[in-house]
Amino acid sequence: MTKKDLRVIISSNLNVTEQCYEAQHKANKMLGLLKRTVKYRNPDILVRLYKSLVRPRLEYSSPLWSPHYKKDKLLLEKVQHCFTLLFDDLKALQYSERLTRLKLWSL
Repeated sequence: MTKKDLRVIISSNLNVTEQCYEAQHKANKMLGLLKRTVKYRNPDILVRLYKSLVRPRLEYSSPLWSPHYKKDKLLLEKVQHCFTLLFDDLKALQYSERLTRLKLWSL
């Protein structure tokens, strides 16, 4: 059984996997919107849009539902991984190097 309060989903056994799926789904939708609407891929502009539109959906109330399973953390990190692949000149680099170049940190 799950309960939703203040947009946070918590199951009766305090498992937050469903919350992680919900956060990932909402963040992916916003990332898709950015991909479709922003044609000029200036890293400074896209990183600002990502930080203001996508990342808050991944971090909303995260101290409350902080994922502790590796699969949940990877699910959320996958959204940021897809974002870093938007830049053609960074695609050949490792994920950690792309984060460094874009001045982002791992979730």
